[in-house]
Amino acid sequence: MSRNGAPVFTAPRSPSQIRNVVLVGPQGTGKSALLEQLTTGQLGHVKAAEEASTGMGVASTVHEATGTVVTIVDTPGRPDFVGDVRAGLRAADAVVFVVAAGSGIDEATRMLWRECDAVGVPRLVAVTQLELARADYDQVVSDCRRIFGDAVPLAVPVLEDQQLVGVVDLLDEIVLDADGATRPLTDDEAAEVAGRRQTVVEAIIEESDDETLLERYLSGEELDLGDLRTTLGAAITSAKFFPIVPVNPPTGAGVPRLLDLIVWAFPAPDQAWLPLVTTPDGKNLVEVVVDPAQPLVAEVVRTTTDPYVGRLSLVRIFSGILTTGDRVHVSGHLERVVGHQVAGHPGHDEDDERVGQISSPLPGGAEPRDSAIAGELVLVTKLAAAETADTLSSGDRPALVEPWLLPEPLLPLALRAAASKDEDKLGSALQRLLGEDVTLRLEHNPETHQVVLWTLGPAQMEDVLTQLTERFHLEVETEPVRTSLRETFVRPVKVQGRLVKQSGGHGQYAVVHLDIEPLGRGAGFEFVDKVVGGSVPRQFIPSVEKGLRTQLGEGVLAGYPCVDVRVTLVDGKAHSVDSSDMAFQSAAGLALREAANESTVSLLEPVDAVEITISDDYVGAVMADLRGRRAQVHGTEPAGTEGHTVVRAEVPQHELARYPIDLRSVSHGSGSFTREFVRYDYLPAAIAREVIG
Repeated sequence: MSRNGAPVFTAPRSPSQIRNVVLVGPQGTGKSALLEQLTTGQLGHVKAAEEASTGMGVASTVHEATGTVVTIVDTPGRPDFVGDVRAGLRAADAVVFVVAAGSGIDEATRMLWRECDAVGVPRLVAVTQLELARADYDQVVSDCRRIFGDAVPLAVPVLEDQQLVGVVDLLDEIVLDADGATRPLTDDEAAEVAGRRQTVVEAIIEESDDETLLERYLSGEELDLGDLRTTLGAAITSAKFFPIVPVNPPTGAGVPRLLDLIVWAFPAPDQAWLPLVTTPDGKNLVEVVVDPAQPLVAEVVRTTTDPYVGRLSLVRIFSGILTTGDRVHVSGHLERVVGHQVAGHPGHDEDDERVGQISSPLPGGAEPRDSAIAGELVLVTKLAAAETADTLSSGDRPALVEPWLLPEPLLPLALRAAASKDEDKLGSALQRLLGEDVTLRLEHNPETHQVVLWTLGPAQMEDVLTQLTERFHLEVETEPVRTSLRETFVRPVKVQGRLVKQSGGHGQYAVVHLDIEPLGRGAGFEFVDKVVGGSVPRQFIPSVEKGLRTQLGEGVLAGYPCVDVRVTLVDGKAHSVDSSDMAFQSAAGLALREAANESTVSLLEPVDAVEITISDDYVGAVMADLRGRRAQVHGTEPAGTEGHTVVRAEVPQHELARYPIDLRSVSHGSGSFTREFVRYDYLPAAIAREVIG
């Protein structure tokens, strides 16, 4: 035993000796305390490992009875960090949903359960905070069965003076006290839980492949406990049965039984679901077997920077052996997952990345290792070229693991260095953050001249600002995100552009007569030459077109590019000596500016097609909110998830700047949305006048 009471860590010898589990649930449910109790048996020992590893909270322990290495990943509970939650799901082979009694099951938890259900990930529910006055275990069980489906309690709490002092194991019919001691049920306790045990046994029988089990049960035969446990374990592993267990992380009550359940019922890596693996070009599948004897395939789940060891990566090994000092292939191609180039995350392949020090994430810190085998979750230092979601593989068989489901960042933050001398430093810091967190996007807008960082929500935004200040020692300023507008002519105009200058020597002389006509949205720019009689020499016709294109790009009224216009050159004048290419370019630009005023030119704003998925309860509130955003609602339809509706609308981009925050508020956390640019449309006159002014 170690000093803190946890078993001494021994590296696993095969994938069958490994369990990788992720804790998910809202903030405040007790996940971090549960991580500590599962890995140390007491509180106050995981903080160092959390800070020194990935910021997600990760620690390994050894199950004393079996020698199984159990690695627990604790994910953030705030919705802005759903990217870390999904990274944790990739790192693990099974999920513990932590539900606080009395708090209900929020929409984010329901959505995550559905995601796990879609791929058949084994799950169980750990119920916390049963000591609270409003807590009702039976109500939590009822909610879980209604929302999650085949969720069945395997234990019930033992409460004394509103404190959870132990749990009753319904299958073994024993009481486990908070200190881990066991005792048989009293007669009163046995009578009280008899009906609950019958429900558990019948649920297990329903999942059994042994048809005689039901017959024996109905005939009154006392079923063998070993048979029931074997059937139950198989059902949990195959994600057909979802246990509910009560735990009290602060005292540890129920936690030893939860750890036992993780070890005997959750799958080892060689029994678990594996992600899709291809060659780096994405053209051929790569067969992956969770076997140390096979070629290496591993994935960087999270990247951060430790003040003492530098760059630190949490790596999940799917196949082969990862050895300190080895040279590996690094491959990262997020664009193949999302279907387009991802700003700040270009595709890359590196052939000669050196693996730094490998270590196991233990509660008190990290323990160095020479190597790690398929199925393990380990920390690796100094992977210079590998970012979060990148694949590490053997140089003689490069591979690419398909990244996990990536949420789209939809909340923009425009920022700049407070001091001009720090601009390069800010750029470098942002690139570091992007390499660590694949949910961030970086945009350098050439029209608004802003650096825009796209985030998942205000908490992630605040976290970025904190890191820039405290970690990179940068003073930054934020500002409202400016929208890239356009200008367009709204009625035909006839105009003359005249440039006549004489200042000694060669002067400048050019006159052009233009007909300007508006075109439909998206038509672009058309130039028509209708000059007859050589009033504008042929060599200067391209000069006129070039001058028009330059001026349109710079704007004619408010400084925004002018689009969707046809300009016809109908006449002009030239001088045999003073006319030149530049003179006609300038005359063309002067003509456009002369023609532009508030009666002839209007501003256009970008409009996005928005698809919002919300709970049926909040459709009315969302529709009312959209009306206040100048949206055009195109309709609603039932979503693929029962009880949810999809709303389709077109909304000006300016009105979407804070929409991730506002939608979360209006829909009580039940809403999500996507957006895609569709066109430019007229900006209302009142707003346009403010912009022009």
